[in-house]
Amino acid sequence: MAYTTLQLEFNNHIAHLILNRPTALNSMNRAFWQELPAAIREVEQADDLRVLVISSTGKHFSAGMDLEVFSQPDPRMFGGEPSRRAEFMRRLVLELQACFTALEDLRIPVLAAIQGGCIGGALDLVAACDSRYCTEDAFFTIKETELGITADLGSLQRLPKWISPGLVRELAYTARHLSATEAAACGLVNRVFTDQSALVAGVMELAAQIAKHSPLAVAGSKAMLNYARDHSVAESLHYMATWQAGMFQAADLMESIQAKQAKRATQYAALHQQTPIMTKSTD
Repeated sequence: MAYTTLQLEFNNHIAHLILNRPTALNSMNRAFWQELPAAIREVEQADDLRVLVISSTGKHFSAGMDLEVFSQPDPRMFGGEPSRRAEFMRRLVLELQACFTALEDLRIPVLAAIQGGCIGGALDLVAACDSRYCTEDAFFTIKETELGITADLGSLQRLPKWISPGLVRELAYTARHLSATEAAACGLVNRVFTDQSALVAGVMELAAQIAKHSPLAVAGSKAMLNYARDHSVAESLHYMATWQAGMFQAADLMESIQAKQAKRATQYAALHQQTPIMTKSTD
C-alpha cells in the first residue's frame, strides 16, 4: 500500500514505521487514521518480522490530532437526534481507540523513538507501545484538557500502568509538559538520547538485539506481560503454566544451545504468518 502520512520499511526482521508529515508536525489527519491500521496489518501479516520500531520526522514526534478533524468535523458528531448522535460518537471513539490497541495486540514488541513534542493523540499512541525512548528535547503532554475535552484514546487508561497514577492525574488536570528528564525519572521512557540520530540508531540497535532471540519466546513474553498487567498474580501464574504446557518445546532451546557451542548466530524458525487462516489457499 502507498502511504501519504507514513513510511514503512522492513529489514533484518525489523519493521520501521515512520510518521512522515514533518511540515504538519506529524499531526494525525483523516488519512493517518486510515493508514495506521493498514500499516499495522501489513506488519502483522509480513513474513518473520520480530520487532516494530515507530519513529518520526522533523522537529516533533507528533502534535496529535490534526486541527482539520476539529475544524471540519463530521456533521453526525454534533448534529441530529441526541441518542443517535451519541451512538455515532461512541463508535467513532472506539474506532480510533482500536488503531492504538492494535499496537498492543501485535505479538511482536513495539518500540517508540520520540523526539520533540509528543502531544495529545501521540501520547495515546506511545502509551500503547511496549517501550519508549526519547531525545533530550522531548516532552509529553495530555493536551486535550487544555482544549476543553477529556483524553479518550488511551492515555488515561494506559499511563497509570507505566507511571504513578498521581502523576498521571496531575498531567491530565494541568495539561503541563512532562520533560524528558522527568519522563526518564518516572519510568515513562527507558532511556534518553542526545539527539534524533542517536535516538533512532540506539532504538534500532535494541530492536536488532530483540530480533536475535526466539520469536516464540519473545511473543510469549509479551503475551504474558500483557496478561499479568490486567490480572492478579495468581491468575497470571496459572495462565503462565497453561501457556508453557503448550508452547514449551525443545526446538528453540536446542538451537540456542547449539549456536552457543558452535559460536554462531542463532537461526530460529519463523512463526507462522498472521494472514487470515480460513481464507488462505491450501494449494
